[in-house]
Amino acid sequence: MLKPLGNRVVIKMIEAEETTKSGIILASTAKEKPQIATVVEVGPGLELDGKVQPMHVKKNDKVVVSKYSGTEIKYEGEEYLIVKEEDILAIVE
Repeated sequence: MLKPLGNRVVIKMIEAEETTKSGIILASTAKEKPQIATVVEVGPGLELDGKVQPMHVKKNDKVVVSKYSGTEIKYEGEEYLIVKEEDILAIVE
């Protein structure tokens, strides 16, 4: 498994809906880039002055991330995104 360093988080994007609420099927070019993801792994936190700042997110949280943030990576056939904690905008409850 991928273990992020510092204040980085490994997330897996949740696939965008292919149909609208009214039943219209969207072409792949019309879909928006998804912004909600599931947290897969969390780094230990950012180290400042010899102390590690705790992370605000934890494994299995659903989060909203900034568009076009992070680094995409393919690992063992799955696609993941590695983002810094500050690129996570909210936790979905």
